[in-house]
Amino acid sequence: MFFSENVPEEGADPQQSLGRQFPGRAPTMREGGRGNSGSSSYRCSLAVLLVSFLFPRTCGRDASRPNILLIMADDLGYGDLGCFGNDTIRTPNIDQLAKEGVKLTQHIAAASLCTPSRAAFLTGRYPIRSGMAATTERRVIARAGGTGGLPTNETTFAKLLQKQGYATGLIGKWHQGLNCESRNDHCHHPLNHGFDYFYGNPYTLVNECHSNKNPELTSKFQPSYSFYAQIIALLVFTLLLGKFFGLFSVKWKLMTFITLCGILFLNSQYIQYLFLKCWNCVMLRNHIITEQPIKLEHAAPRILKEALTFIQRNKQGPFLLFVSFLHVHTPCYTTEMFRGTSSHGLYGDNIEEMDWMIGKILAAIDKEGLRNSTFTYFASDNGGILEARDGNVQLGGWNGIYKGGKGMGGWEGGIRVPGIVRWPGFVPVNMVIDEPTSLMDIYPTVAYLAGASVPQDRVTDGKNQLALLQGATQHSEHEFMFHYCGTHLHGVRWHQKESGALWKAHYVTPNFTPEGAGACYGTRMCPCSGESVTHHNPPVLYDLSRDPSEANPLSPSSEPLFNTIVSQIERAVEEHRKTLTPVPNQLDLPSNQWDPWLQPCCGIFPFCWCDRESSNDDH
Repeated sequence: MFFSENVPEEGADPQQSLGRQFPGRAPTMREGGRGNSGSSSYRCSLAVLLVSFLFPRTCGRDASRPNILLIMADDLGYGDLGCFGNDTIRTPNIDQLAKEGVKLTQHIAAASLCTPSRAAFLTGRYPIRSGMAATTERRVIARAGGTGGLPTNETTFAKLLQKQGYATGLIGKWHQGLNCESRNDHCHHPLNHGFDYFYGNPYTLVNECHSNKNPELTSKFQPSYSFYAQIIALLVFTLLLGKFFGLFSVKWKLMTFITLCGILFLNSQYIQYLFLKCWNCVMLRNHIITEQPIKLEHAAPRILKEALTFIQRNKQGPFLLFVSFLHVHTPCYTTEMFRGTSSHGLYGDNIEEMDWMIGKILAAIDKEGLRNSTFTYFASDNGGILEARDGNVQLGGWNGIYKGGKGMGGWEGGIRVPGIVRWPGFVPVNMVIDEPTSLMDIYPTVAYLAGASVPQDRVTDGKNQLALLQGATQHSEHEFMFHYCGTHLHGVRWHQKESGALWKAHYVTPNFTPEGAGACYGTRMCPCSGESVTHHNPPVLYDLSRDPSEANPLSPSSEPLFNTIVSQIERAVEEHRKTLTPVPNQLDLPSNQWDPWLQPCCGIFPFCWCDRESSNDDH
């Protein structure tokens, strides 16, 4: 490398020394994706100053209290959108959104799985701070009926904006828990976290919600179910023999027989297959179950209708609307209108349907005259899943050039997601920002826009990135970002703002199965710890600014500053760990296990069937 001769002098400050090694690195903001020049940055800054002069924050709701529209896809791969390099899946509405705003190319999720990533998004804090990170491999809310969930003492951005007079709504997926002590206490419900209105799935989309899929939550337990069924059958047979030969009292035989039949009933595969579809596949409107199980063929139009109705109902503003799509989580579901229309099977159909829905939502914003007074944000909660396959056909997303995918704590494919921000008149158009940003940044950014203050009694990890979005500064507020897999720290990135260097150290990496396959096909998802991971000391180091695919690990022989870089990162890890305090873990047992007394049910448990929506459908 061209800087290999410049080794820092003994006693010199490592960061300053490193900063001198990269005088020729390109700036990290580009206009229209064509590179950058001093003149374009200068014009951008002048534009921002002019806008600020014409529209000061103290005058007019457009500048100081915009509507907030947050749109989140589920498991969308970084490379699945046209504006992020895909030329075979059609996403014209999302592509247009990017042209009308800022595209974030280093947008990082705080976790590579739904529940912890969304907890961080809602609170602006690493999930380990709120207890939304697991010590075991059960890393998400595992059932709709369980005690774990986003703690009520956490302050979401919805709570902050609600206090500022915003109408707040969540349409779609929640996956942050539901109940604590009873079936109807709703302690983790969105309405208990600052949302005035909720319509959607309190859990997530799983196989049993799909009419022709086997329940994925029971598949791993099928061998044990078979074993238990054989044991119970043997006991029943023994009981019947005892009755035939008169070896047991009548009362004992009757009680034993009833008990064994009950155990056989509750543990049989038949009952699991029959009821899981109803227990986990639920749609709510506020606290009321409207549909159990979900009819996926109606889910997309209903979610769209609810989003459009919320906008129309609250068009006088200000409002916060979080549209949290069930798309494109596998198993994908798609309405008949989009089925078979893409060149990438059901997954491509799913993306194109989601893009159409986003187009309808943005058209409603325009129709109500809210375009210039609405801060719009689009992202995915984590990267695309690689292990979801049908034979040799991948069913999940494409993460572009980035290694790994969903469930992998440190590799870019699981945590780097597409990000777009549009706010006409206040954010430049057709701009590309290559600086590190985080999903957690939305928290302090929208709080600032609404005139709210972030809580001062806790650590907030997200950064207010408005100045970066507007071009008033060239550098992100982030210096170090920490990549967790559950509670296990797998990696750290160090962004040297002035030099443009972007280092990433992996302390733990998953063992791909089969070896070299690029994913954990043998386990469906890569583990965080145990024998299925490799610990690295010293860590595996990459220069992401030159090697974004993480293909060429550095070493002391190939990188003279290797030890200095690693030492700087390790000091940051030590300081970060000092800010962590013990909290009750929401994703470990017993919090994260199914409890029949907490199971949402619109009938007499376990017979949870209802449909309060069909009569209102407008097809």
